[in-house]
Amino acid sequence: MNLAKALASVGGLTLASRVLGLLRDSLFARYIGASFASDAFLIAFRLPNMFRALFAEGAFASAFIPMFNKKVADPDGPGLPAGITFAEQALSVLLPVLLAMTVLLEVFAWPVTWVLSGSFNDVSRDQFAYAVELSRMTVPYLMFISLVSLLGGILNSLHKFWVNAAAPILLNLVLIAALLGFHSSDPLETARNQAIGVSVAGLLQLAWLAWACRANGVNLRLRRPVWNADVKRLLALIWPAAAGAGAVQINLVISTALAASLLAHGSVTYIYMADRLNQLPLGLIGIGLGTVLLPTISRQLGGGEEAAAMETQNRGLELALLLTLPASVALVVGGEPIAAALFGYGKFDANDVARTAEALAAFSIGLPSYILVKVLTPGFYARQDTRTPVRYATMSMVVNLVGNLILIVPLQHMGPPLATAIASTVNVLMLYVTLVRRGHFRADARLRRRAPRLALAALAMGVALWFGQGLMTPYIHGTWLVRGLALGVLVSAGCLVYGLGTVVSGAFTRDDLALLRRRGTKNGR
Repeated sequence: MNLAKALASVGGLTLASRVLGLLRDSLFARYIGASFASDAFLIAFRLPNMFRALFAEGAFASAFIPMFNKKVADPDGPGLPAGITFAEQALSVLLPVLLAMTVLLEVFAWPVTWVLSGSFNDVSRDQFAYAVELSRMTVPYLMFISLVSLLGGILNSLHKFWVNAAAPILLNLVLIAALLGFHSSDPLETARNQAIGVSVAGLLQLAWLAWACRANGVNLRLRRPVWNADVKRLLALIWPAAAGAGAVQINLVISTALAASLLAHGSVTYIYMADRLNQLPLGLIGIGLGTVLLPTISRQLGGGEEAAAMETQNRGLELALLLTLPASVALVVGGEPIAAALFGYGKFDANDVARTAEALAAFSIGLPSYILVKVLTPGFYARQDTRTPVRYATMSMVVNLVGNLILIVPLQHMGPPLATAIASTVNVLMLYVTLVRRGHFRADARLRRRAPRLALAALAMGVALWFGQGLMTPYIHGTWLVRGLALGVLVSAGCLVYGLGTVVSGAFTRDDLALLRRRGTKNGR
């Protein structure tokens, strides 16, 4: 399997989704701004987003995919039918749990919203009731997206990566349609329509994955709950991974609750907008690599191909550094023109842009770590070790909590993002050291040669962007066309300097470039 090709397939669709997501956020900023209404919606959206991260990109996928692959690849078994039977058994247990959880969260939406928001900062009872109302509207999404994760895991195991990667596009399209078609002069009403759109989008995503599974010969039947050895094994693997992913989500809840309760209204929105920009490279690179690496490495290990698994993880790390280092530097140095071009319209003023850029710089310091976690954890999950990442994620949660408490008052809206970056860096260092000590990862000569050279190229790009941004300052608060052109010039200049830097530093040699050209010619045929 071609790792770069698979990543390009997932990354291309993720790029489309993230671009639509930025358009959605730009419209959100224009029509709702940075206010109590925006903070209330983002708190309401936090809960289903937690479950999206927990299931779609976390615990369920990491436990289910290796077991499903093992069933399908068993030379003495029936192949895909055995995998489908196992998926039906998993669904028989998952569906009742999700239904019960959805009902409970609807009933207890008031205390849940209180926990997620820290009761907000200086709001009336009516305002808090409005936030609870939005939370109830978004709760059904968590059930839909958790079922999507089951179907997406099956399709990923069958190497149909693009189908699952395309699903988030539906969420963005629905929310964009709601903003364009159902916005009003009252931000509270516009935010309410967004909350409704979240659950509608979840239903459409589930329908899309169900159709794709059927088109690929996977027809899951509803069964009575089955409690056999496979299901018990699945749950035994899920809970540790859920605890680890849950630790990350608790980090986000703590950061959001502290910001909502201690900082001025709009601070949650600054942090959210900054995180959305930070999530663009994370989604394109980290989630794409994680999606491809887990089934690939698990299949290689299942076939006894230890050397191939090592090679796959080395190339995954190399790809991550190649794409992540310049993205991190660009977001730290050029945050203000990026935020101004995308969000600085309507109700989102110049002060909001500056505060968002500051939060973005703090987040982006940890961008390489966020992505390397996605690259390194498949090395544990593919070996059905879900406990070790849990321990480290829990430790990083403690680091994040302490960092939040120390930094949020002096740094305000920059405190939670910086604490998150520090905690993620601690996490990735522990994961890397453990894989090396166990003999499950060893950086090969190619990776050791390229990594420092890529860092030098990224730093050179950062210097160029720093001076270029100064020249572009008069244009970053102009019309949307002027801002867009200024941003385009900066991005193009940054890409050019980074590309030249990789060649000058020796990260890529003439032989490497010639090999790429030969491969491109071969693929073009």
